Amino acid sequence: MSTIDYVVLFLYFATMIAIGIWAMRRVQKQEDYFLGGRGFGKLLQTFAAFGAGTGAHEPGTVGRTVWTSGLSGVWSALMWLFVTPIYWITAVWYRRMRHLTLGDWFVERYESRALGAAYTVFALTFYMFYLSTMFSAIAKFAAPLMGFNEIWGMELQTVLIPTIAAVVIAYGVLGGLTAAYWTDLIQGIFIIVLSVLLIPYGLWALVTEFGDPATQGISDGFTILHQRVSADYFGLFDGPAAGEFPIQYIISLTLLAIIGIVVQPHFIATGGGSAKDENDARIGLVVGNFLKRLCTVGWALTALIALALLAGNPEIIKDPDQVWGVAAREILGPLNMGLVGLMLACLLAAMMSSADTYMIVSSGLVVRNVFAAYISPDASEQTCLRVARVTGLVIIVGASVVAMKMSDVFGQFKLAMELPILFAAPFWIGMYWRRANRTAVWITIATSALLFFVLPIGLTNIESLRTSPAWTQTTNIETRTTTRPATAADVARYEAWTRLAAEEPDDAGAAPPNAVLGEPIEVVTKTGGNAIFWKEGVEVIGTPTYETLSESTTGNTHLLVQRHTGPLAGKGWFNIDFIVYHWLGIDLASASKATLETLRLPPRLLFPFVVLMLASLITPRNSKLALDRYYAKMNTEVDADPSADQAKLQAAFADPTQYDSIRLFPRSDWEFTRPRPKDWIGFLVSVAVCFVIVGLLAWLAGIGS
Repeated sequence: MSTIDYVVLFLYFATMIAIGIWAMRRVQKQEDYFLGGRGFGKLLQTFAAFGAGTGAHEPGTVGRTVWTSGLSGVWSALMWLFVTPIYWITAVWYRRMRHLTLGDWFVERYESRALGAAYTVFALTFYMFYLSTMFSAIAKFAAPLMGFNEIWGMELQTVLIPTIAAVVIAYGVLGGLTAAYWTDLIQGIFIIVLSVLLIPYGLWALVTEFGDPATQGISDGFTILHQRVSADYFGLFDGPAAGEFPIQYIISLTLLAIIGIVVQPHFIATGGGSAKDENDARIGLVVGNFLKRLCTVGWALTALIALALLAGNPEIIKDPDQVWGVAAREILGPLNMGLVGLMLACLLAAMMSSADTYMIVSSGLVVRNVFAAYISPDASEQTCLRVARVTGLVIIVGASVVAMKMSDVFGQFKLAMELPILFAAPFWIGMYWRRANRTAVWITIATSALLFFVLPIGLTNIESLRTSPAWTQTTNIETRTTTRPATAADVARYEAWTRLAAEEPDDAGAAPPNAVLGEPIEVVTKTGGNAIFWKEGVEVIGTPTYETLSESTTGNTHLLVQRHTGPLAGKGWFNIDFIVYHWLGIDLASASKATLETLRLPPRLLFPFVVLMLASLITPRNSKLALDRYYAKMNTEVDADPSADQAKLQAAFADPTQYDSIRLFPRSDWEFTRPRPKDWIGFLVSVAVCFVIVGLLAWLAGIGS
């Protein structure tokens, strides 16, 4: 990075802190700090949803998965695409709750302060791991851009992560959600720039490096892209990794996201709770998330361009997580226009726009559902604000510590994504079924925690279980050898590997095929051998031995199927989910890794719902008065005028039966209501936009083929 790049970074940080100081003057009470006075319109709600939903780890993750799996790797982030139409419905919920935190919702719906406190513990744990993925990603991205991995004798992440955390704390603690939303507007623009900046420069770099700049333009870069990269890298549902993201896996990820996303704590704010009215909430949440999906298209295209241009880069060969950072340095660095600093500022924006919201939401939970609930119920507004500003530090500091200790982006992300299982069923069922009660919720949380977290960890210490042949089964190992002409990217990859193997043999990895442009090469792809019952796989004890199950040749592809026959030992958590399939006698030996991940879905999604509903039938109901008031409130449309809104609520509380006419089952415990035209029309339009985005990605990837 040059001096101008560091100037760009300094100006970015200074602007964020200045906004925090400005916003601090607008904060007079808790509603101002935690929800900005519920005064945000469509524009700020859009960029708040966009910023909070776009993490710094995602461009890097898409870069890595597209590099290794081809275009199908885009589903590592685009898996959220078909969740977006659901937001058209849920945005109304968060606004009609009229709460400051989701913990308040659990307190009201289930008449339990303890559930609010338990939800707070979940939220803090969730954010520490989820936000830590972004801190770790920033460190991986910044290293190649800055050109060094150490500073003042310490690892770069040891200095960089606390510095970023300090800036987020400065403007977030000062200005609350107002500061977060205004910085999200600026940072959202930066994220969009991040998503498209490398594309034109990258296409032109392909032309200047491998074409004829005198006769060719940027659009010809697409043609060179297809000339240099094998055609199997352009499939949306299959690729060189033998279908790492097949359709059934994408569907399972979508369902898991739909169930879990609704209890992510920041949705009370960015999901619509801070909007002026329901329309602003809906439009902001849906449009903001569709902006993110469009940016994902840009990330995938950028990764393909990087593959064509930098297939021989030894840094990426050693660590594919550095695709984005190396591409930015190699493409933008020579221009010396401050664009490298701008790119780093853009990625910082992606992280900071999420971190500020998470910090404020977390502090709200601590103040509302722990401090005010148990420690000082009569605390003044100013006291609560002081506590909020102090406790906001906890989430940022905690996430920084996790990031510096683990530094495993994918591992941190997976753990964070599994935590919402604990509260998802109580939320969904509580929205629609009166019979759900606090005792049943506690039973559901306890059994889910036991089965999906406590036992999987505890069983790892049982040596006989870890080495038992019954529980160390693996899927069959499939070795595909495909003969095809070598591309320029294949040649560059082999030449770079040769140099790397000579200089750093321990980091070189497996050798790619010896490639000569246009000559046939054998591309070997090995899949399978995945542990069925152990989360981190199995290790071979002694010398590995295999049994050949089948061998066949179809066209230009030879397939060899084998299985382990020697002793193995499980690693990591025990996948207790798969005991059901074992008891049913289902043989999963031929299942792919994606299929195994898909099969984890039914037990994890269905079990909490079944337990909650059965437990609710045999445990006491919550009070009728509280339920009548809650469902009356959730059926009362929000008025942007607070006084008028309160008047509507009082009328609803006085006569909850007035909404029986819109209920689908008026004389039952089910609270489903008839959808209004704008409900189902908006939902269908959102579904259509999802397919438009997929079509756009396929079209862009096909240009020049």
